[in-house]
Amino acid sequence: MTKRPILTRFLSVALPAVAGGLMLAAPAASLNAQSAQADTVLPGYWRYTTSALGAKDTETKCVRASEINRFFGGLSTRRYTCTYPVRQVGNGNARFEGSCVSKSGRQVRVRLDGTYQPEEFSFRGGASIRAAGIWSPFIPASITAERLAAQCPANAEYF
Repeated sequence: MTKRPILTRFLSVALPAVAGGLMLAAPAASLNAQSAQADTVLPGYWRYTTSALGAKDTETKCVRASEINRFFGGLSTRRYTCTYPVRQVGNGNARFEGSCVSKSGRQVRVRLDGTYQPEEFSFRGGASIRAAGIWSPFIPASITAERLAAQCPANAEYF
Protein backbone atom coordinates (compact mmCIF):
# COMPACT_ATOMS: atom_id res chain seq x y z
CA MET A 1 0.00 0.00 0.00
CA THR A 2 1.40 3.45 -0.91
CA LYS A 3 1.61 6.38 1.46
CA ARG A 4 -0.83 8.53 -0.53
CA PRO A 5 -3.91 6.35 0.15
CA ILE A 6 -2.97 6.18 3.83
CA LEU A 7 -2.54 9.96 3.93
CA THR A 8 -5.86 10.47 2.15
CA ARG A 9 -7.60 8.17 4.62
CA PHE A 10 -5.88 9.92 7.53
CA LEU A 11 -7.06 13.34 6.35
CA SER A 12 -10.62 12.09 5.88
CA VAL A 13 -10.57 11.00 9.51
CA ALA A 14 -8.46 13.76 11.04
CA LEU A 15 -10.08 16.84 9.54
CA PRO A 16 -13.56 16.20 10.99
CA ALA A 17 -12.04 15.22 14.32
CA VAL A 18 -9.87 18.32 14.47
CA ALA A 19 -12.83 20.49 13.56
CA GLY A 20 -14.91 18.93 16.27
CA GLY A 21 -12.13 19.21 18.78
CA LEU A 22 -11.48 22.83 18.12
CA MET A 23 -15.09 23.71 18.43
CA LEU A 24 -15.10 22.05 21.82
CA ALA A 25 -12.48 24.23 23.36
CA ALA A 26 -13.81 27.73 22.96
CA PRO A 27 -17.15 27.90 24.75
CA ALA A 28 -16.18 25.78 27.68
CA ALA A 29 -15.12 29.16 29.03
CA SER A 30 -18.79 30.04 29.36
CA LEU A 31 -18.78 27.67 32.32
CA ASN A 32 -16.43 30.02 34.19
CA ALA A 33 -18.86 31.83 36.47
CA GLN A 34 -16.68 34.88 37.14
CA SER A 35 -16.47 36.13 33.57
CA ALA A 36 -19.16 34.24 31.69
CA GLN A 37 -20.33 37.23 29.66
CA ALA A 38 -16.89 38.39 28.51
CA ASP A 39 -15.35 34.93 28.13
CA THR A 40 -17.63 33.02 25.78
CA VAL A 41 -18.26 32.37 22.11
CA LEU A 42 -21.54 33.72 20.81
CA PRO A 43 -24.30 31.85 18.99
CA GLY A 44 -25.01 32.70 15.37
CA TYR A 45 -23.87 31.82 11.88
CA TRP A 46 -20.28 30.51 11.87
CA ARG A 47 -17.76 29.68 9.14
CA TYR A 48 -14.80 27.51 10.06
CA THR A 49 -11.87 26.17 8.05
CA THR A 50 -9.87 23.12 9.00
CA SER A 51 -6.46 22.43 7.51
CA ALA A 52 -4.06 19.49 7.68
CA LEU A 53 -1.08 18.96 5.38
CA GLY A 54 -2.32 21.55 2.91
CA ALA A 55 -5.82 20.09 2.60
CA LYS A 56 -8.49 22.60 3.60
CA ASP A 57 -12.20 22.18 4.30
CA THR A 58 -14.59 25.06 5.00
CA GLU A 59 -18.08 24.71 6.45
CA THR A 60 -20.78 27.00 7.79
CA LYS A 61 -23.17 26.14 10.60
CA CYS A 62 -25.85 27.94 12.52
CA VAL A 63 -25.60 27.54 16.28
CA ARG A 64 -28.56 28.49 18.46
CA ALA A 65 -28.00 29.92 21.94
CA SER A 66 -29.44 26.71 23.39
CA GLU A 67 -26.80 24.70 21.47
CA ILE A 68 -23.67 26.62 22.48
CA ASN A 69 -22.65 24.27 25.30
CA ARG A 70 -23.28 21.17 23.21
CA PHE A 71 -21.67 22.68 20.10
CA PHE A 72 -18.52 23.97 21.80
CA GLY A 73 -18.46 21.90 24.97
CA GLY A 74 -19.16 18.41 23.63
CA LEU A 75 -19.32 18.38 19.85
CA SER A 76 -19.42 15.03 18.18
CA THR A 77 -19.58 15.10 14.42
CA ARG A 78 -21.82 12.83 12.38
CA ARG A 79 -18.93 10.37 12.13
CA TYR A 80 -17.10 10.82 15.45
CA THR A 81 -17.80 10.87 19.17
CA CYS A 82 -15.15 12.92 20.95
CA THR A 83 -14.05 13.37 24.56
CA TYR A 84 -11.54 15.91 25.87
CA PRO A 85 -10.21 15.03 29.35
CA VAL A 86 -7.60 17.82 29.14
CA ARG A 87 -9.31 21.19 28.78
CA GLN A 88 -7.94 24.55 29.87
CA VAL A 89 -10.09 27.45 28.72
CA GLY A 90 -10.24 31.03 29.90
CA ASN A 91 -9.25 34.62 29.26
CA GLY A 92 -9.23 34.11 25.51
CA ASN A 93 -6.84 31.12 25.51
CA ALA A 94 -7.60 27.42 25.21
CA ARG A 95 -5.66 24.17 25.22
CA PHE A 96 -7.04 20.68 25.11
CA GLU A 97 -6.24 17.08 24.35
CA GLY A 98 -8.65 14.28 23.66
CA SER A 99 -9.73 11.50 21.42
CA CYS A 100 -12.43 10.73 18.91
CA VAL A 101 -13.88 7.41 17.79
CA SER A 102 -15.81 6.90 14.57
CA LYS A 103 -18.90 4.74 14.32
CA SER A 104 -16.73 2.13 12.62
CA GLY A 105 -14.21 2.21 15.49
CA ARG A 106 -11.45 4.40 13.99
CA GLN A 107 -9.54 6.25 16.68
CA VAL A 108 -8.00 9.73 16.46
CA ARG A 109 -6.04 11.65 19.10
CA VAL A 110 -6.27 15.45 19.04
CA ARG A 111 -4.02 18.14 20.61
CA LEU A 112 -4.81 21.81 20.05
CA ASP A 113 -4.27 25.24 21.53
CA GLY A 114 -4.91 28.82 20.53
CA THR A 115 -6.95 31.91 21.17
CA TYR A 116 -10.62 32.80 20.97
CA GLN A 117 -12.89 35.82 21.22
CA PRO A 118 -16.69 36.01 21.17
CA GLU A 119 -16.76 36.11 17.35
CA GLU A 120 -13.62 34.25 16.24
CA PHE A 121 -11.05 31.66 17.20
CA SER A 122 -7.85 30.14 15.87
CA PHE A 123 -6.25 26.90 17.01
CA ARG A 124 -3.15 24.99 15.94
CA GLY A 125 -2.02 21.54 16.90
CA GLY A 126 -2.22 18.08 15.48
CA ALA A 127 -4.02 14.80 15.09
CA SER A 128 -2.82 11.21 15.24
CA ILE A 129 -4.72 8.24 13.86
CA ARG A 130 -4.55 4.65 14.99
CA ALA A 131 -4.21 2.18 12.15
CA ALA A 132 -3.30 -1.50 12.42
CA GLY A 133 -2.79 -0.99 16.17
CA ILE A 134 -0.14 1.71 15.71
CA TRP A 135 -0.51 5.46 16.34
CA SER A 136 0.78 7.74 13.60
CA PRO A 137 2.93 10.74 14.46
CA PHE A 138 0.91 13.90 15.12
CA ILE A 139 0.17 15.59 11.81
CA PRO A 140 -0.01 19.43 11.95
CA ALA A 141 -3.56 20.72 11.80
CA SER A 142 -5.38 23.98 12.40
CA ILE A 143 -8.80 25.55 12.48
CA THR A 144 -9.87 29.16 12.13
CA ALA A 145 -13.43 30.27 12.64
CA GLU A 146 -15.41 33.44 12.44
CA ARG A 147 -18.96 34.37 13.30
CA LEU A 148 -20.53 35.69 10.11
CA ALA A 149 -23.74 37.00 11.62
CA ALA A 150 -25.83 37.01 14.76
CA GLN A 151 -28.83 35.81 12.73
CA CYS A 152 -28.68 32.77 10.49
CA PRO A 153 -29.89 32.81 6.89
CA ALA A 154 -33.13 30.98 6.14
CA ASN A 155 -31.33 28.12 4.37
CA ALA A 156 -28.60 27.63 7.00
CA GLU A 157 -27.61 24.19 8.20
CA TYR A 158 -28.14 24.00 11.95
CA PHE A 159 -25.91 22.26 14.41
